[in-house]
Amino acid sequence: MAGERIGVYGGTFDPLHVGHLRVAEALVDRFNFDRLLFVPANVPPHKRDQEISASYHRYAMIALATADAPRLLVSPIELEAPSRPYTIETLGRLQGVYSDAALYFVMGADSFAEVTLWREHARLLQQYGIIVAMRPGFAKEPDVTGHLAPELRARVIDLRGGKSPGERELATPRIFLTDFVNEDVSATQIRERIARGERIAELVPPAVAAYVAKYDLYQWRA
Repeated sequence: MAGERIGVYGGTFDPLHVGHLRVAEALVDRFNFDRLLFVPANVPPHKRDQEISASYHRYAMIALATADAPRLLVSPIELEAPSRPYTIETLGRLQGVYSDAALYFVMGADSFAEVTLWREHARLLQQYGIIVAMRPGFAKEPDVTGHLAPELRARVIDLRGGKSPGERELATPRIFLTDFVNEDVSATQIRERIARGERIAELVPPAVAAYVAKYDLYQWRA
């Protein structure tokens, strides 16, 4: 729809956890997104040497966890791609679908720290809104933009400390540093706990915990 503001939350989501979900909910609220799309990667280019759960499992867990959240959706755009797309390619395809929408790509602080290694990173950071969702430990770092070229650093809006973006800041693509959610949880931690036979109920949405148990996911990591 014309004039929409859409968040694009890419990642492996292996599995989706409460940190992912709370970040998404906070961003929908603070950036007034019309919708936020979770975009599970088929096999991310920078993780091709890692074992990742089947795409249909990861898609299903996100769909179940967001079933009752009208503005949170899951997109199969990367899973259906004929090749393994880079982020800049995925955003280009999404812009073709939502031609009049402003797209905001969401990434974690660890990904942002390596963004200069990404395909066409300068165009990515200039053409689209970028939201860096920081976990505890990254949020207090005084300078997390030192790896960027000066012209890209000039685009940074620091919203750390719980600040919300203003309409003037949202008028053009910017790089937003955020710390809206204080959740120190990772998918790696969850997979390791499952492999050790430990509880994960407090780390993932109930629908995800039930799905993991039903299909015996992550046992191969033991």
